[in-house]
Amino acid sequence: MEIIPSLRIGWLNGRLLLGLLGLTEGIFFLLSPKQVVARFFDRSGWSQRQAYFTVISKLFALVCVVLIVLTPLKLGSPVLVIGSLLVALGLMGLVKAIFDFRNTPFDQPVTRGIYKISLHPQIFMSSVVLLGIGITIGSWPALFMFLGARLFGHFGIIAEEEVCLKKYRDAYRVYM
Repeated sequence: MEIIPSLRIGWLNGRLLLGLLGLTEGIFFLLSPKQVVARFFDRSGWSQRQAYFTVISKLFALVCVVLIVLTPLKLGSPVLVIGSLLVALGLMGLVKAIFDFRNTPFDQPVTRGIYKISLHPQIFMSSVVLLGIGITIGSWPALFMFLGARLFGHFGIIAEEEVCLKKYRDAYRVYM
């Protein structure tokens, strides 16, 4: 792990693994009905404060992505194996979460499958992937930016829960 990673454009950078995450989510959006995608991105009912902190989260995430794209993988290092295992685990869980989300009727909260274990498995599994990528590139700054994004992103999680409580009432309260 490096405090100041060497940044350069190259083929064997963290962008390869980041591309797997983007491909997974991109396929979901392309193959899902518009209603499912709209439900995924629905931000109605969020307070101005929650939206503001989400923007801050996105800025941290953007810096993290830039660091990932420009930092080479630590080939031949144990961190490559550990990080790659986390990426694989996170992608498998993300695919499961996406299918559970996609197959839930619109008038019901998503509570089946992996959602029985976690209220926010898509966020959690994406975080596992990004943590794994940060480890495979051995970059403390990327991990710090990732943690900042997750910290400020927590306000978005709270907003989603508040909206679900209003929309699904007791069914979501029991689920929580």
